[in-house]
Amino acid sequence: MKRTVVPAQLNLAEDKLVLIDQTLLPNEEKFLELDKAEDIFEAIKKLRVRGAPAIGVAAAFGLYVCVLKSKATTVSAFKKEFEETRDYLATSRPTAVNLFWALDRMTKRFNKEDSKSVEEIKMALLDESKRILEEDQEMGIAIGRHGLSLLKPNMGLLTHCNAGGIATSGIGTALAPMYAGHDEGYNFKVYADETRPLLQGSRLTAYELHKAGIDVTVICDNMVSQVMKEGRIDAVLVGCDRIAANGDAANKIGTSGVAILAKEYGIPMYFLGPTSTIDMNTSTGEDIEIELRDEEEIGNGFGVRTAPKEVKAYNPAFDVTEAKYITAIITEKGIIRPPYKENLEKLFGKRF
Repeated sequence: MKRTVVPAQLNLAEDKLVLIDQTLLPNEEKFLELDKAEDIFEAIKKLRVRGAPAIGVAAAFGLYVCVLKSKATTVSAFKKEFEETRDYLATSRPTAVNLFWALDRMTKRFNKEDSKSVEEIKMALLDESKRILEEDQEMGIAIGRHGLSLLKPNMGLLTHCNAGGIATSGIGTALAPMYAGHDEGYNFKVYADETRPLLQGSRLTAYELHKAGIDVTVICDNMVSQVMKEGRIDAVLVGCDRIAANGDAANKIGTSGVAILAKEYGIPMYFLGPTSTIDMNTSTGEDIEIELRDEEEIGNGFGVRTAPKEVKAYNPAFDVTEAKYITAIITEKGIIRPPYKENLEKLFGKRF
């Protein structure tokens, strides 16, 4: 059977970071070409590029294209520019650990090559960026394979937010088993929460699954309990932005509520993401910083006023699902089950 092909949403071309502007989907497919730190910062901050793996790839390529233009003639001067740009990009979003992971990898590569010339270091940074991209694409295929092993044909699947090709540089994380199953004729019926307030589920997940020929139905976030009660959902698959050492997982706001409902209805709850999303230096979910976003995203989302202008709004972008609600964590290296603290330590081969 022909393999599903997800169009590339993120890449490097002619020394520019090229990415699809996700804020315009599904109505307009517009690609941005960026090579200035301020524009790359804005793209990450304003969710023109989003999804933890995609943010990591964008940060690596973004850091490279920014310092590529450096006129520095000494390594010390070049490193100062590199670190200033890196630190600036790191402030764009606080929750997705892949941002810091990618910037840290670029820093380690710089330090490894710092005995060479400025031009040689630039080429090494390009090489590291490409490695991060290739690993991300391979990661999606592996996660899809591992995730599919837990699923059966004709299942009803629920997903929250978007963790597909748009959120990565390949076929995604939470959506990867859906693409793998589609290739094998599994005939999944997917339900996508619209995911308030920015509608990543209805704008992005439904967009890419429909484009791939997968049966997808959009539901409002507050319909999850009813849809589960009706027996339409056999498994829940979501992405993750950071996983703590005890298995607590941060993902798009609303995920923890879905997990609690899944537990009540006896439905397996799977978190899918690369090992780069696992932060063994963060002990529990209580230690994860939750990004607070502009109140206007709730009261005036997409330019339409839906709440009185004078009324305050509270807008956390993520929540943390406690490990006790998570059936399994699926990574490119395999399936991790409870007890998470012990099994995550085994995954990384050491005790933290």
